[in-house]
Amino acid sequence: MSHQFDMLSTLRRPRLLITAARYKLASYRRERDLPRLLGMSRPGPHGRCLGRLMLIEAGINQARLTGSATYSIARHIEILAAMMHESTARIPVSA
Repeated sequence: MSHQFDMLSTLRRPRLLITAARYKLASYRRERDLPRLLGMSRPGPHGRCLGRLMLIEAGINQARLTGSATYSIARHIEILAAMMHESTARIPVSA
């Protein structure tokens, strides 16, 4: 999982995009939003979801950079907000 956090620390996106994602984070609810974003019925463990979100975000960012007509800034913001939440969520420590 630390590999994912290392990748997050090197992620570079436009400031306006990150600011918008931070605002979206205030209304983000994992139980409601994550299944829709990942296309699954129940969210899995935080680390696994973060990895999937990072893969989705990489594809969305590539669409942004190439000027693809399929790029959705709203979806990009939602995915970034989910990544922010998943990266800061408390991960249970097993006894």
